[in-house]
Amino acid sequence: MTKTNEFHILPHGAKHNNVKSANFADQNTTVDLVMDHEEDAFFFRSLEQNGIKLNQPQLEAVRHFAGAALVLAGAGSGKTRVLISRTGYLISVKKVHPKKIMLVTFTRKASEEMKQRISQLPGLSFTVAQTITIGTFHSIFLRLLRSRGYHQQILSNEKRKQVAIKIILKDKGLQDSYEPETLLAILSDYKNNIQSIDDIPSKSTVDKEIKSILQAYERWKQEHGLLDFDDILLETYHLLLRDPKLLKAMQTRFDYILCDEWQDTNPIQFALIQLIAKPTNNLFVVGDDDQTIYSFNGADRSIILNFESHYPSTKVITLDINYRSTASIIGLANQVIDYNKDRNKKQLLATKTSEHPPYYLRPSNTDEEAKQIIKKITEEVEQGHRSYNDFAILHRTNSSSRAIFDLLVLEGIPFLSFTKGETFYEQALVKPVIDYMRIALNPVDMAAYPSILPTMYINRDFGFKHIETNQLLEPKQQPLEHLLTMTHLKPFQKKQIEERLKIIKQIKAMKPIQAVKKIRSFYDEYLEANETKNLTMHKEMILETLSEMEASANKFDTITDFINFIDQVIEKNKEMETIRRTPDANAISLMTIHRAKGLEYPVIFLAGASEGILPHSSAIEASDKKDLISINKGSKKVEAAIEEERRLMYVAITRAVEELYISSPSYYRGEPAEESRFILDPFTPADQQKKQPKHGVWVWECSKDTCICWMRMESKDEINQETRECPMCKADMVKTKREI
Repeated sequence: MTKTNEFHILPHGAKHNNVKSANFADQNTTVDLVMDHEEDAFFFRSLEQNGIKLNQPQLEAVRHFAGAALVLAGAGSGKTRVLISRTGYLISVKKVHPKKIMLVTFTRKASEEMKQRISQLPGLSFTVAQTITIGTFHSIFLRLLRSRGYHQQILSNEKRKQVAIKIILKDKGLQDSYEPETLLAILSDYKNNIQSIDDIPSKSTVDKEIKSILQAYERWKQEHGLLDFDDILLETYHLLLRDPKLLKAMQTRFDYILCDEWQDTNPIQFALIQLIAKPTNNLFVVGDDDQTIYSFNGADRSIILNFESHYPSTKVITLDINYRSTASIIGLANQVIDYNKDRNKKQLLATKTSEHPPYYLRPSNTDEEAKQIIKKITEEVEQGHRSYNDFAILHRTNSSSRAIFDLLVLEGIPFLSFTKGETFYEQALVKPVIDYMRIALNPVDMAAYPSILPTMYINRDFGFKHIETNQLLEPKQQPLEHLLTMTHLKPFQKKQIEERLKIIKQIKAMKPIQAVKKIRSFYDEYLEANETKNLTMHKEMILETLSEMEASANKFDTITDFINFIDQVIEKNKEMETIRRTPDANAISLMTIHRAKGLEYPVIFLAGASEGILPHSSAIEASDKKDLISINKGSKKVEAAIEEERRLMYVAITRAVEELYISSPSYYRGEPAEESRFILDPFTPADQQKKQPKHGVWVWECSKDTCICWMRMESKDEINQETRECPMCKADMVKTKREI
């Protein structure tokens, strides 16, 4: 019997061991491929003298001259080298003037790196590199706007944006209803899809409120002479359409356009590039559709998949030689991603071998997973085999890293966290649950009151001011009682306050897990009934986060111990902030897979490779039902959602240079969790593979034909209820089973 708490060379549920290492690439480079008598041989000889030896597909891409080209650059295949070398080739061999070239990157850091590396190419200089238009979409098109009299200040500070939205929300009496980040994301999505606020629907109350808030925000920007990053692109697009002479000048100026990270392009970016590339369409784009993982952030992968339909004479070149990972790691990555159907088919080839195959762990739960991963890392460091900065621990969502984060903090192990710097327990969703427990222990802990007031449908600012003022004048053992003297208090609000007072008394003597469950008995209902909360997080994300709270609470016998532990984690996390700010710190990197895109580490630990975590439950249960407000237009089918999750797995695997460890907890949220299909599929013979079974779950579904609302039942008590009110249209909801 395989021990589940150790690392093994096969997943726990493997049916066979036929996952093969990747084939090795042909080792020929320009040294062998370019003959001395060829006209451009001088360029490649000079590159070779500088240590740049291109392989066959890289050479083909660099030599491409006229017309559109799509370079499908697999993970670790040297795409930056190709972009730089082709830029040098255009200037040195094809005698293209540097001013005629535009090179678009996705980050400022990438732009600076490109300039530096181009300036070091044979025959070029820093002055030449400065002459080329190299930058992000925003930096390039801001320069254009400035040249046309746009003098607005750029609003780049996210905090300032959020403060502006908060002021607008307060003016409208909606400060407890919406999260500024979510409203800004909705606005950004419309602009990235070349739409305006006028295109936001006005069907429901929520729609109308959002439209009104964002219109007020746009007026505020206008009054203060501000443009944000999305405005830069949208203003440029409309300016070019309004001014044919300017558009013609741009088309004449830039004969050659090169674009990096093409898989992450959104519609407004593509529209701008299309306009400027005409009529020659000398457009050279580099990207990998297998690494499109930012659809939630506006990336439209149809742009890379349908590139040839926009440019029928496109030359397609595949960079399929991986210089990063070992053959066994690449072999696994190839077989994982091969199960996706909606992709450009390719198989990566290897250049390195290793004695370490990918290793697999099947811990009992996420806390055991954290112990095993950190134990392995500390052993490697103590034995002198590795440094902390050799390791990265990747996770699917921020809440799924809770156990690892807690243990790293408590053990005092240096680590870099790429979140906002806050702990799991400081998240806005989690804080009210903790604050109810704080008040149960210490009713006069005034700092705990603001977060709980909205859960009783009491305005946060007014309610807290009322408690503070009255507690000063007439101190009570339970300051929450002061709320009952508020003027204009509605009966349902009074009922909520009275119920909370009873619950606070009850939970003081409970075990932490019981207390959390008791608080969730009303808190979950509050979140479900509040339509605006559905904008902030997918319902499954909410359940995941609160269930993770239960998992943490379950380790403690008293609420006092649990709160002390939380305070210890928060305090130690603050102390470790210095390490995080230290450049090149010798520390473990802890980050989401999304954040790890474009990075690499000698050793990767992928945590949470279980069904419900990766693929995430929100993808497994994706449906064609429309959300109350959808940031991404249109509904997302299960197949598309699962394929994006598989691309996340592929990205995680291909971050590993030398060693890869994949962990699949067997229990998650208190229920059995199978190993991720993405890992098991390659280890299962084709004739034994089955589609993931659907299963029926009890749900509430609105009885009104025109209403789309439905919600999953989360407790046995709900199944015994006869009916409940629809949070959207107030009609009766009925019980039914739904296949997931």
